[in-house]
Amino acid sequence: MKGEERREKLAEKIREAERPCPAGTLAEAFGVSRQVIVQDVAVLRAKGIPVAATVRGYVWAEKRRCSRVFKVNHTDGEIGDELALIVNEGGTVEDVFVKHRVYGTLSAPLGISDSVQVSEFVRSITAGNSRPLKNVTDGFHYHTVSAESEERLQKIRSALKVRGYLVEE
Repeated sequence: MKGEERREKLAEKIREAERPCPAGTLAEAFGVSRQVIVQDVAVLRAKGIPVAATVRGYVWAEKRRCSRVFKVNHTDGEIGDELALIVNEGGTVEDVFVKHRVYGTLSAPLGISDSVQVSEFVRSITAGNSRPLKNVTDGFHYHTVSAESEERLQKIRSALKVRGYLVEE
């Protein structure tokens, strides 16, 4: 296996690992010396790959985010409240999509993660140039929401349910 291919697989292995990956263990897995792994990690870091060294081994330095799809329904006037509820609970509204009976799945990326972005989106959608995507399916739509943990996503789910926005499938 060539060096570039090994480094790609090394980065993938570290990113997917549940616990730190010792250099010796990685060296055995890739059939190279421990020093080659150390050098490969240096190359990955130089390329901006977020690998960090700990006393127990290499770890992926970016926080992992969990995601979940929520089916919701609400009025146009409740769009801001729904989005604010999600971001105030620590979520990012990654997208919105609908499942249309004729056109199939229609989606749009959002990336809304704070109250300023919520306000900007609401201002934009209420300016009258376009109607919300949810309106083509009688208000029923889906959001992919990401957060730092499953617990945070569960809080978001509960808050959507309490507010009456969540549609149980």
